[in-house]
Amino acid sequence: MVSNDALTQDKHKVGLEIHQQLDSKNKLFCNCKIADSTEHDFTFKRILHPTQSEMGSYDQAAIFESKKIKTVKYLSSRNSNCLIESDEEPPEMVNAEALELVLTISLALHCTIEDELHVMRKIVIDGSNTTGFQRTILVGRNGYLDVDGVRVGIQSICLEEDAARIINEDKDNENDTKIFALDRLGIPLIEIALDPISNTPVFVTNVAQTIGRLLRATKKVTRGLGSIRQDVNISTNDGAVVEVKGVQQLSQLALVIEYEAKRQEGLNQIAKELKDRKIDESKFLDSIIDVTDFMKLSTSKIVKKILSGDSRFMGFVLRDFSGLLSFEPYPGIRLGKELGEVAKSYGIGGIFHSDELPNYGITPEDVKSLSSILKINKNDAFILVGGPSILLNSVISELSNRIRKAFSGVVAETRSVRLDGVTIFSRPRPGSSRMYPETDIPYISIDENRLKELSKNIPRPWNEVIDQICKKYLINRTLAENIFDSQYFSLFENIVSQTSINPSFIISKLTEDLVSLER
Repeated sequence: MVSNDALTQDKHKVGLEIHQQLDSKNKLFCNCKIADSTEHDFTFKRILHPTQSEMGSYDQAAIFESKKIKTVKYLSSRNSNCLIESDEEPPEMVNAEALELVLTISLALHCTIEDELHVMRKIVIDGSNTTGFQRTILVGRNGYLDVDGVRVGIQSICLEEDAARIINEDKDNENDTKIFALDRLGIPLIEIALDPISNTPVFVTNVAQTIGRLLRATKKVTRGLGSIRQDVNISTNDGAVVEVKGVQQLSQLALVIEYEAKRQEGLNQIAKELKDRKIDESKFLDSIIDVTDFMKLSTSKIVKKILSGDSRFMGFVLRDFSGLLSFEPYPGIRLGKELGEVAKSYGIGGIFHSDELPNYGITPEDVKSLSSILKINKNDAFILVGGPSILLNSVISELSNRIRKAFSGVVAETRSVRLDGVTIFSRPRPGSSRMYPETDIPYISIDENRLKELSKNIPRPWNEVIDQICKKYLINRTLAENIFDSQYFSLFENIVSQTSINPSFIISKLTEDLVSLER
């Protein structure tokens, strides 16, 4: 087995996209105040559909989401929403306060800033935007940042509107219903995208930390869990790029990079095994057979639960795949698991394959009968998929595509992340077809005089900020770094200014005791 250290050397490249909420009084395209709303005044529902880009093509990620046939329910509050968030009124002009901060950060990172900024629409139909797109503005590009003596390139810096806040998913008749709160939708957000980095996970973490400190030094960004998050793009041997979205804690970064590097190495080994068996990737998939009537006879509680309502079971054969679905080059890395994640992204939990059966209440006799119904040979494998009839064709089509892609190893896709760094399939990676110009907002002119004025507001280097904190509060550097990097720095300053409590004691309580209680 290859060690994690070996898995994360030069053959792996990591790109970071850092998203940080800006501490603005108002939202990006309206005058609504920014406030967390625990209650809502009204709701409405939408079903979002993909639209063509300006080139006349459809984005594959949008097509994938549209196949799920999900209704989206939105919770809106008069305290933090207006008709703009509901997409019932055109957007207003861009928030000047937010734009000036992003221009300042772009200057601090040595970016080129064009004399015209244009608002673009980025197609997103997962329900997180009522419009079916996210508005974004490219502000800076081709900058750089020096970290530990290494120069890291800045690809782009954008000003974006944050997405709606997902609440949960529930059942609405036969279809899943996603529920979003609109209090977060439209909050100004800066996105900093870096050039790919060929270095250790520790170095990548240092880069993210350095940028986070630069942003916090402005004292104009929001703090707290969820206010900053990283998307991590990882590739192996210049292969397909996997995007891991929503890494909220720095401690997760190294875990994500190490897991995803291991996973991609494992997928390449699975592809090698497929080729070694000389399986014809154009002929491995046999006919799809409805096995609902047989599965209704099963005593499995899981099967019975799946078949309650308008659900069916379909089975299909994979020729010469016996043992491949459970083949595990690294712990937890299996093709069968990859397929299960694809099915679950549709809300389908009922997927079984022959390598893991008998199990789940499906008996050896059931397996024998299914093998006969599906006409499999000893070298073959089969997959069973159970779920709502309206979704099964789309799910089976997606599973078939995923199996075909397994012959090439790593698949370009977007994945979510757990706290332990394990990644989970979400959807295919979006392409260039997701962007098109915003037609409701005119372009923004940027002149040199404005940039010269903003350059006076570039935040001081982090070391100088820490030195000032040490001097002001008579504390050592370790304590200064701990409180400045935490979400409690503003609270710390307020407590010190209003009490005579020792600053070192306050920092200890905020950065150690509170964190322990949160855990």
